[in-house]
Amino acid sequence: MAELPEELRNRPPRPAGQEPTATLTLDAYTRLRSELQELTTSGREAIAERIKAAREHGDIRENAEYDAAKNEQGLMEARIRSVQAMLRDPEIVEAPSSADEVGPGMLVTVKPLDLEDEDETYLLAEHAEEKAPGARTVTTSSPFGSALMGASEGDEVAYEAPGGTFRYRVVSFEPISG
Repeated sequence: MAELPEELRNRPPRPAGQEPTATLTLDAYTRLRSELQELTTSGREAIAERIKAAREHGDIRENAEYDAAKNEQGLMEARIRSVQAMLRDPEIVEAPSSADEVGPGMLVTVKPLDLEDEDETYLLAEHAEEKAPGARTVTTSSPFGSALMGASEGDEVAYEAPGGTFRYRVVSFEPISG
């Protein structure tokens, strides 16, 4: 496994029975730390400036610009709390180097069987914060992700959703690299 950042290497052991706050790859952890730093510094400063400018327009009771800035501030603060919670005590996992079946950390290419659509590529991940270029993320706990777990090349998978049953054929899969 790649070298862990100091704050992860030096953390105390997790008490027995306590679940990790998130299961992330080192790449996702690093990206989330950067996002948190950005949000808590320049993000907050930019919102404060927007609120200040909107207040200068007069009565805030009927000021749409002020309301929009305050709503954006609330959404940003919610995202900050969410990222802080994930980073509090995450489990850092490695993407697999090879596999005989689909599992977490895999880029999976599927062909929709009920539509004439092109192949689609998904990253099957433990957490929705995992990302891969050119792929949408699907979690292992979602209906589609659960259907993909354990599949092999050529297998047909199906899952139920509010829109009906969706069927796919697994075209290929590979561990995510980098």
